[in-house]
Amino acid sequence: MDWPDDSFEAPFWAKGRRVAGVDEVGRGPLAGPVVAAAVVLHPDCIPPGMNDSKKMSHKRRAQRAAWLTECAEVGIGWASVEEIDEINILQASLLAMHRALTNLPNRPDHALIDGRFLPPQLPCKATSIIGGDGRSLSIAAASIVAKTWRDRHMRALAQQHPGYGWETNAGYGSKNHKAALENLGVTPHHRRSFRPIHNILWQGETTSD
Repeated sequence: MDWPDDSFEAPFWAKGRRVAGVDEVGRGPLAGPVVAAAVVLHPDCIPPGMNDSKKMSHKRRAQRAAWLTECAEVGIGWASVEEIDEINILQASLLAMHRALTNLPNRPDHALIDGRFLPPQLPCKATSIIGGDGRSLSIAAASIVAKTWRDRHMRALAQQHPGYGWETNAGYGSKNHKAALENLGVTPHHRRSFRPIHNILWQGETTSD
């Protein structure tokens, strides 16, 4: 298995510059916000076993996220369901990334952004890296923190809206989630611009006419 390394960060560290990795999670779910994290690693304090959060178990991911909170600088940013519906999921993801960077305790010298696109009006210079969460240690760290934060948020929402299985599916369109939508209806936390939700609402309007 290929693991992320510090080849993107090393040139900045060699010059004493601070570099932030930025990644988002939650573009695909039917419910909940899209969440991004920005993480500035310190070269002398990097937790072992860092990887793309999607390739890690829940237990290992939570452990690494706790370590990162202690030994790195972390900023969290998110875009709400309302913002996702208003500006689309891509723009909302970029907005969440921008907010994560600006929520760091100190401004970084450079940002490594996962994906093809750079958020507009960043507070520092940046480089986009396709597949960055599997290539860059800093972006992998950001993916771990972002997913841990979002999963915790969805578990909290599951307590308010039981039956949709958000504590296990994190808002993704799993079989039990879709069944609950048919039986329980749409909540304020569902993304109305996403086709499955839009179709349910449209059918409801057609039936009531």
